[in-house]
Amino acid sequence: MTLWPRNLPGQMAVLVALALFVAQAINFAFALQDRQEFRREQVVGPVSARIIDTVQNPRARDPVIDARLSELRSDETPWDRFRPRPLRNNPMPAGLSRRADVENGIRHKLSEAGITVGDVIAAIRTVAPDDPRLSRLPRYRAQRLRMTGTEMLIAIEQPGTGWWVQGVSWDDSDWSILKGLIGQTLVLYAIVLLPVLWATRRIARPLRMLAGAAQRYHPGEADGPIEESGPHDVRTLIAAFNQLRTRVTGMLDEKDRMLGAIGHDLRTPLAALRVRIESVEDDDDRVKMADTIDEMNGTLDDILSLARLGRPSEPVTEVDLAALVDAVVEDFRDLGKPVEFAEVDRLKMRLRPSLMRRAVRNLIENAVKYGGGAEVFLRPGPDTVEITVCDRGPGIPTERIGEVFEAFTRLESSRNKETGGIGLGLALAHAIVREAGGDIRLTNRPEGGLAATITLPR
Repeated sequence: MTLWPRNLPGQMAVLVALALFVAQAINFAFALQDRQEFRREQVVGPVSARIIDTVQNPRARDPVIDARLSELRSDETPWDRFRPRPLRNNPMPAGLSRRADVENGIRHKLSEAGITVGDVIAAIRTVAPDDPRLSRLPRYRAQRLRMTGTEMLIAIEQPGTGWWVQGVSWDDSDWSILKGLIGQTLVLYAIVLLPVLWATRRIARPLRMLAGAAQRYHPGEADGPIEESGPHDVRTLIAAFNQLRTRVTGMLDEKDRMLGAIGHDLRTPLAALRVRIESVEDDDDRVKMADTIDEMNGTLDDILSLARLGRPSEPVTEVDLAALVDAVVEDFRDLGKPVEFAEVDRLKMRLRPSLMRRAVRNLIENAVKYGGGAEVFLRPGPDTVEITVCDRGPGIPTERIGEVFEAFTRLESSRNKETGGIGLGLALAHAIVREAGGDIRLTNRPEGGLAATITLPR
């Protein structure tokens, strides 16, 4: 099972959806990077500025700075004390997740300001919504901490002084930007995919109609021109197909008229010869002449039938295939030929009976001529029907089996040349069966002889 749609609108929609998804994924990567840069600068810039101001103005009494800068002990938070007092040891709790990018940014900012620092630690700590220490904060800051659920603790070591600590709000979630990009993607899908689906359906509908007409096209069957619809290029293609079909039909009509004229012109002198041989006194000569004329008539009939097979005049009708095969076998039995048929129940099929009768007759005739007799089997299956004609002749070399279906081909090494024929029997039978949607295969039997099998769809 494949997830790739087979129709053009579905394929176009999938391609456009994939392209939009890739574009939005790239956009999300850039937006996420920008957001992380912005979020880092929101921490690095203010913290560095307050540290610089505190270090350079140690006696400044700014309550906001004092509230953000404080020493950190186990029983205090960074905002518990209003006057920062440097600690001698690293006050940062162990086990917190550190952010190297923030640490490097602060170190760089302080170095640019000429402040010598030792170790810089930036770590993220979880803040519970019911933390009692939140009550000592300004309301807006407490609300923000409750909303984000995390804070960033920053500890900066100043040689000779100690550690400075500050806590800032930190939102580590990218859900807001992801939600925005999902919304943008859905809007893009609605704006882009719907017009694409409409356009491809407008193109695909006449193309499907054209493909169906090309598959159904059969010379001789009445079928009007295809309606020209769709974009200009598609309408031009449909018009070209209509013109091509008209030209092909005209050429085939001309070919049929030419073949009819050839058949008439050849049969007339043959009929005249048949009349004239009646005046031949020698009975043997007269019989040989009559046989030659009959053979020429049969050859002419095979050639004309093979040439006209693409435009059969016989309609498709429902027939009993078992009865049809049995009738052909009875014709050979009436002539004293050793032909056997394993009768089966009635089997309704839709086909051209005269043409199918001729195909079966040609196979049985070959088996009788070159194999001394024929055994005919009819095997119905759930989806196909097989007609098998078996003989006990010399068979055909395996490497040359495919050649016998070509017109005017005779395998002298395995067939008796004196038995007649010009190599049209199997070619005509093959063409008839292929026109009916089936196929013929030849196989050499293990016990000797050849098996010719016609396979027809039910």
